[in-house]
Amino acid sequence: MSDNTNNTVEHKKYILIIEDDKFYDNIFQKKFILAGYDLTIATDGLQGVEQAIQRKPDIILLDLIMPNQDGFETIQKLKANQGLQDVPIIVLSNLGQPSDIEKAKQLGATDYIVKASISLQEVVDKVTEYLAKK
Repeated sequence: MSDNTNNTVEHKKYILIIEDDKFYDNIFQKKFILAGYDLTIATDGLQGVEQAIQRKPDIILLDLIMPNQDGFETIQKLKANQGLQDVPIIVLSNLGQPSDIEKAKQLGATDYIVKASISLQEVVDKVTEYLAKK
């Protein structure tokens, strides 16, 4: 008989969404909660970094154009924090220029999604795929 004590309570994966657009906040929140995830939404980069330090997320979804601190600076600060360096960051932005994508990846983004080119379900599927690897 094997001991299944570790499998009895499944840990809900925790997603931190850093996004200042209320429309995206609301739809992401509904979709990810329905998919069984725990999440927090931060409305700018400064708040996002603070939230990530307070409670280490399993994955971060990050917009680039935000007040107070943009997504590029946010990636730098997250990756500079030793406790957060291994957290995957998926950039979700309407900036689709190759230079923006390249810059985000050079700074440490795991993936880059142009919001206008992907469905909400595809975003959930991509997050699920990354979290399955953790």
